[in-house]
Amino acid sequence: MKTMQQDEKWDTILRPRSGLFVFPWRDVLRYRDLLYMFVKRDVVIIYKQTVLGPVWFFIQPILTTVIYIVVFGGIAGISTDGVPKALFYSAGIVVWNYFSESLTLTSRTFTDNANLFGKVYFPRIIVPIAKVLSGLLKFFVQFLFFVVVMVVYLLKGTPIQMHYHIIYFPLLILLMAGLGLGIGIVFTSMTAKYRDLTFLIQFGVTLMMYATPVIYPLSSVPEKYKSYILLNPVTPIVEGFRYAFMGAGSWSWGGLAYTACFMVVVLFLGMVTFSKVEKTFIDNV
Repeated sequence: MKTMQQDEKWDTILRPRSGLFVFPWRDVLRYRDLLYMFVKRDVVIIYKQTVLGPVWFFIQPILTTVIYIVVFGGIAGISTDGVPKALFYSAGIVVWNYFSESLTLTSRTFTDNANLFGKVYFPRIIVPIAKVLSGLLKFFVQFLFFVVVMVVYLLKGTPIQMHYHIIYFPLLILLMAGLGLGIGIVFTSMTAKYRDLTFLIQFGVTLMMYATPVIYPLSSVPEKYKSYILLNPVTPIVEGFRYAFMGAGSWSWGGLAYTACFMVVVLFLGMVTFSKVEKTFIDNV
């Protein structure tokens, strides 16, 4: 007689992925509806119980730009390469905010979703990907603010020279998203075991901003320090963005190639560590 176990037939069998270099891209495609729901959740929940709601998307870059104008442009007197201060700082803020928030939010994937991960199966990598995709909405809203500022100056007759490199704008977005996702999942894999690192991430992101030409142009950096600033993979993105839209800064294919290589390496390391940690994360919580 056949045993009951032999008679049982299962429609779906869930097994852990074997191998360190097996990534769940097919699972991500299968669960694309869940990915969409996570993106929608992240967009809606942030400002759901606030009075001004999505208006905060505009308020944050406006207030930050004003503070930068007063502190760095006025009190510190930092050069903006002849570009109007409001335009110069808003450009840096738009780029930096998307990268830094993508990194920060993805770096909390395991700690913020421990309860969810312990209840139901789905490809865990969907969560950090959703954070990066949902951040695109805020990025484009803030980019609209930058465009409005630029149009105001154009109407006032301020000479602003846009370059054909503007067609590579999607490439800059891809590099920002990839860097934020890659570095973020590396850190979330580490903080799953070493929780102390969560206190250092925000501090490290702030320090990294000062090592990026957000509040100053690369041309104003002394030569002896410039090579260190160029080691920052976000530097070519910020400089390229300003060059494409305002004619300030510089466009470096070599720098962008370095950023792309850095992104690929950090994404690979992130996926490897993420894949390894997610198998035992719940046991360590």
